[in-house]
Amino acid sequence: MLSLYYLPNQDAKLIRFWLAFSAFMIFLMVIIGGATRLTGSGLSMVEWQPLNFFPPFTDKDWMIEFKKYQTSPEFNLINSWMEIKDFKKIFWLEYFHRLWGRIIGIVFVIPFIYFFFRGKISGSLTIILGFLICLGGAQGLMGWYMVQSGLVLNPEVSQYRLALHLSLAFLIYGMILWIIPGIKNNDFSKDNRTNLIQKKIFYISIFSSLMIFFVVISGAFVAGLDAGLAYNTFPLMGDKVIPDGLYDMSPFYLNWFENTITVQFNHRMLATLLVILILASSIKIACVTSNKVRYLAVFLAASVIIQALLGISTLLYLVPIWLAIFHQAFALILFSISVILSRYIYNESFF
Repeated sequence: MLSLYYLPNQDAKLIRFWLAFSAFMIFLMVIIGGATRLTGSGLSMVEWQPLNFFPPFTDKDWMIEFKKYQTSPEFNLINSWMEIKDFKKIFWLEYFHRLWGRIIGIVFVIPFIYFFFRGKISGSLTIILGFLICLGGAQGLMGWYMVQSGLVLNPEVSQYRLALHLSLAFLIYGMILWIIPGIKNNDFSKDNRTNLIQKKIFYISIFSSLMIFFVVISGAFVAGLDAGLAYNTFPLMGDKVIPDGLYDMSPFYLNWFENTITVQFNHRMLATLLVILILASSIKIACVTSNKVRYLAVFLAASVIIQALLGISTLLYLVPIWLAIFHQAFALILFSISVILSRYIYNESFF
């Protein structure tokens, strides 16, 4: 995965396009998933039928689906007022969420099989892409495992499973973004490069990418616990720097995952550290790198400021759906820039 992959010019272009298109589809999938959760649509389908691509068509089909939903805790405890027309509104988004995931699988697997048997990919690239297919399958299973947690007693999905589901999505997406710049034409050589970068710059950059990942996962716990509603003031939490109830839960480690006040506090602190880290590292990178990498570093610095402002706005305005979706989408944009920046620095540092 850390290597460069040398392919004939036309093959390299085709495979890079395929991977970029797949990454774009995953980007949209994460946004759709966030919208599904925020609109309360995620528990509207109480069965997992991965080979069923078709929604209900007839009134009878819709009534069958609605009766299944009526057996769920969400209907009985929250949405018992719903009629079938209301059910359809939440059903369609979850249906499209699942359908989009299956389409991503088709878009990735079928070209992979074609490229493999035509000899356009081989060696370590084949292994990495095969591993991504396995991760994609695991992501589908993880999605259903997450939904199941909200179909038993409590009509809320487990924040642990939500975080793991989001982690897998970011991992798959990040791996694809990392691979794309590593696919080179056969005529690629060091002589084509204008600047060699010190390897320590790469370690700074990759640490920033990992930090973004951890902040995103801490955000998943905020979302899973609705911790964004615990305090809606900034920079203080209420009128205090250290709010009441912080780390009050026992055993201590549960505070990081189940104490809504602590989860929001930790997300704020991690996000603040991330802003400082990226601004400082971007300045360092911009001073010692080539133009392409320098522009990415500047773009990354601007993006982390925008993301911080989006996070603060989402908090202050009591987590409106549209702003929360935009905040999540921009987190993915920030992660994308950071991963691509790290890969370009890696290419210039190690090859």
